[in-house]
Amino acid sequence: MPLLQFLPLVFQHAMTKQKKLLQNPRLQHPLNLKSTFINGDSLHFVDVGKGETIIFIHGTLGDYRVWLPHLDTFSKNYRIITYSRRYAYPNKQVINDSADYSVTPHADDLAGFIQSLNAGPVHLVGHSYGAYTALLTTMKHPELVKSCVLGEPPVAPILMTAPGGDTIAQKFFAITKPASEAFKAGNDEKAISLFAGWVFGDTTMYLNTPPEIRSAMLANSLELRGAIMSANRFPEITCDDFKKIQTPVLLLEGEKTTPFFSVIVREIDKCLATNETAILSGATHGLQFENPSDFNKIVLAFIDKH
Repeated sequence: MPLLQFLPLVFQHAMTKQKKLLQNPRLQHPLNLKSTFINGDSLHFVDVGKGETIIFIHGTLGDYRVWLPHLDTFSKNYRIITYSRRYAYPNKQVINDSADYSVTPHADDLAGFIQSLNAGPVHLVGHSYGAYTALLTTMKHPELVKSCVLGEPPVAPILMTAPGGDTIAQKFFAITKPASEAFKAGNDEKAISLFAGWVFGDTTMYLNTPPEIRSAMLANSLELRGAIMSANRFPEITCDDFKKIQTPVLLLEGEKTTPFFSVIVREIDKCLATNETAILSGATHGLQFENPSDFNKIVLAFIDKH
């Protein structure tokens, strides 16, 4: 199913799942929204199931809700946590336009969150900027991570090592100036539209998205504002850094994703020593939104193995 048709169903399906999970006696914990104080701020999360812990990490313009449709499948044998990263709904952080925004604070938050759970090494499943967060956490704190699933992490520095990578990267940086100007002018919708059009390779994506999904994106525009305006959004990561990773890693790529993500995945694949790869048929950058069946099957099999 194309992304534009599937996105409206994500939140609708998530809310339906939430009601069912509240009445499911198999789950150890009721599906209520909790919060924890990490690195000076409160982060909200949902915690269901029993067993080894899997933490889901959302991408830009998302929050904990995007993973709710997957909880029932994964919580049969695992404890599942989906949380809202710093600046995402319903967290209350603010961001200074002059702040040096990067993935590093998100990785520090995740490490602190894992430590607060006292659950031993966990399995991480991240999408997009959430995958970048999971990756950096795995690099900095390997003792906290049992396995790591990376769904198209936007590790731009590694892109520069690929033939033609600089040209691909420039197409991304080309949207940052008009998006930044839109944010400064108070036109968050225009900024989101520019970003979403680039990510999914469809400039009409945001305009054709139903109101309820646009509303959810707007509720998560703060992080995008920081990422767009930052001069240091991508910390330096080299192939040698990837070679040091001993944690089992699964790289996920959409069959129809843009070159920016596909080339990054291939470059990371060349550098990692302990990884597997999988391509989700019919998917662009949406991955778990566009092919949830294969996503669940592939990720569960990988985690079961480790």
